[in-house]
Amino acid sequence: MLSICGLICTECPAYLAARTKDWELRVRTAEAWSNLFKVRIKPEEVECDGCISQSEKLFGHCKVCEVRRCGKERGVLNCFVCLDYPCDKVVRLHEYLPEARKTLEKFGIDSDLD
Repeated sequence: MLSICGLICTECPAYLAARTKDWELRVRTAEAWSNLFKVRIKPEEVECDGCISQSEKLFGHCKVCEVRRCGKERGVLNCFVCLDYPCDKVVRLHEYLPEARKTLEKFGIDSDLD
């Protein structure tokens, strides 16, 4: 499952922790992301049903992500298919997530990664 910005949700530890109910994965991920992003993340916050899901269960930043919100408002599966790609919002996000840009440009035509 490809997120709107190009992350592969099904490879994300928050998504995997929610699916497998793996508490140790939540703990390890919370610690790693806390160090990486210089914020305090609790293990119980490490869960997500995926960016494009209709669920309200999203990881912290995903709840307020302007790229996700924009994609939902425009009704696009991902930024690559947006007429304004690449916009300032996604360019700024990809500065922190360069792998998402690469994935988006490789698989962005649709959300099927097969």
